[in-house]
Amino acid sequence: MTLALENQWIWDSWYAHDGQRWHGYFLKADKSLGDPDLRHFNVSQGHAVSDDLVNWEHLGTCLKPAPKPAWDDTTTWTGSVIQGPDGLWHLFYTGGGSAENGLYQRIGHATSADMHSWERVGSGLCLDMKGPNASHYEAEHAVGHWHDRAMRDPFVMKDPDGEGWLMYFTARAPGIEEANEGGAIGFATSPDLYEWTLQPPVFVGGYGQLEVPQVFEIDGRWYCLFCTAAEHWSEERRVNAGTAPVTGNHYLVGDSPRGPWCVAPGFLDGDLPCYRYAARVLMTEMGPVLMGFRDGGKENFGGYVMDPVPVKVDAEGLLYIEAFDRGK
Repeated sequence: MTLALENQWIWDSWYAHDGQRWHGYFLKADKSLGDPDLRHFNVSQGHAVSDDLVNWEHLGTCLKPAPKPAWDDTTTWTGSVIQGPDGLWHLFYTGGGSAENGLYQRIGHATSADMHSWERVGSGLCLDMKGPNASHYEAEHAVGHWHDRAMRDPFVMKDPDGEGWLMYFTARAPGIEEANEGGAIGFATSPDLYEWTLQPPVFVGGYGQLEVPQVFEIDGRWYCLFCTAAEHWSEERRVNAGTAPVTGNHYLVGDSPRGPWCVAPGFLDGDLPCYRYAARVLMTEMGPVLMGFRDGGKENFGGYVMDPVPVKVDAEGLLYIEAFDRGK
């Protein structure tokens, strides 16, 4: 069993548990497009529920781009869902608008009482590259240096050391000559899930982009999962990673959710062509598991979320996935 749709591709996904069952959210696009590369700008968000992360009941579309003109009238990409202290559920998502051909990404906010019917908070826009800390980011599109103005894939969590909330997102740092050294994990803070303050990034370097970040703790050590492609490894990573460049899922390690962070040795879950991408680690009764979508490259694009696989921690506190059959 997989999280799949007969007539639509599924790719990036994110999850929330309501105390009884899992809610899976995902990006989807019609297979009638023909070319899976076209899916990104023909996107909506889907919703499904499961008791075991294997058998899924699909509930349909839960968010799509806003009517034109709007800051998010072209894309509503990857996000995260979290419950607020009053029981209301909050969706933070990536948006892009037609005024900038979808090349400028910003962070949106919507709320729901039932985890399916989402309503944007105001216009939906909750965070942009503005304020005194915007100087720490590639706040304008560096045309010819990188393909977009990156500010996407928000992951929001309760601050374990305070009263507020923390947001991590895919970004880039400015003024770095090697494009593949400019990838960053962006950072923002909020006292209440509504008002957000842009902070300096918590990590810069190693790759041109660190997509779909997710921060979590296991046995007192903090991890920041991310995904990236072989062509986006920096020269330094190519030399020092101890493995050839691959595409897939890797992670940073740190002593706190604010870092400092460093890239873990090797590469957690990669292959060429890419096997699995945009993975998430979920904490289950059986321990942590990894879930991501089946990629396979353009010619053999899977377009579904595979079943969970266990994530283990070795004696040095490093993550690994036990060997498994990659044939399907």
